Amino acid sequence: MPAPYAHIACCIDDSDVARRVVDEGLRLRALGPGRLSLVFAAPQPLVYTGMAGDWVPDPADINQAAQRWLAERAAEVEGAESVLLTGYAPVAVCDWAAESGCDLLIAGSHRGAVQRMLLGSFASYLAYHAPCPVLLVRPRGGAA
Repeated sequence: MPAPYAHIACCIDDSDVARRVVDEGLRLRALGPGRLSLVFAAPQPLVYTGMAGDWVPDPADINQAAQRWLAERAAEVEGAESVLLTGYAPVAVCDWAAESGCDLLIAGSHRGAVQRMLLGSFASYLAYHAPCPVLLVRPRGGAA
């Protein structure tokens, strides 16, 4: 019987639930051969301009730091490839999943009510717009 998924992508961040997302990806990849991608959408500042004399973050610096962080996470997971995305995270992940032939996205559902209200729900966006099945992992205790 062939493996159920040829390309699994784990959407990670620096949250506690991200480890559970990767564990689930590893469990499913163990069912047969296939790719495992650790996907991180680097946060981008909403505003790149400041008042006279204010420090303004350089997007290249943000992306370099994100790439280092992601490489460190990928080094902890045997056989995983790292994928750094930029832009609005849920759209960037869905676009990448369609282009890369991903056939399962795994993501954490962990934002609180205020974060969902202000930032939107990454997990909900994936569930409704991803080009492939989505597995959502909740924090221990189910609070999200």
